[in-house]
Amino acid sequence: MASGQLSRAEALMCSGCRHACHVMLYSDTKTQLFGRIPIRHIVLMQMRFDGLLGFPGGLVNPSRETLEAGLSRELLEELGVSLPISIEHHVDSCYAPSSSSSSSSRLITHFYVKKMEEDQIIEVERAAASVAADHGQEVLGMVRVPLYTMKGEGGLASFLSHSFIGNARSQLVDSLLRFNLVAADELHKALTHSLKIHTQTAEDLKTALALTGAGRKQF
Repeated sequence: MASGQLSRAEALMCSGCRHACHVMLYSDTKTQLFGRIPIRHIVLMQMRFDGLLGFPGGLVNPSRETLEAGLSRELLEELGVSLPISIEHHVDSCYAPSSSSSSSSRLITHFYVKKMEEDQIIEVERAAASVAADHGQEVLGMVRVPLYTMKGEGGLASFLSHSFIGNARSQLVDSLLRFNLVAADELHKALTHSLKIHTQTAEDLKTALALTGAGRKQF
């Protein structure tokens, strides 16, 4: 088992640990972008209140509810619809990146993946923007992961260059491979270009920072 990885049973036996459950919802689709670019799959993520990309879910207390029941409760708050989550949807459990095995308040993240029908996914998107209690507060909106590549490497590469919360980016990449949503070589190319985008973004930020410094001197 990889470093930091736990079985579901091992995770639940951890005393003094906090638990967070999140889920990736996806469906197949035959729709095309601009009538010519196959979208193939609809994969949902969310823009969080802190501007980071993540998956819907949140903290769960296993002493009061099962992990799956707690995740369903969180989904109702964030998505506005009740979605049943079962153990069969569980993919992995691991220590959060900022947690170490010596910490007294370790956070364990539990990740689930649930496949739905396209009309169900669309209903989730509608509800999340209209009736979800947390919309506009903890959740700023649902987003679809673009699984295609456009001219200039736009699409998946650009999406992967955004900022993600915790291990959400690695969870996304692992799931895209695990469930055969994106070919390994295609994903490799997207990640390679994403690194180039990160480099360019860093240069742009330096330029912007220099401008703010010059602006302060003028006032």
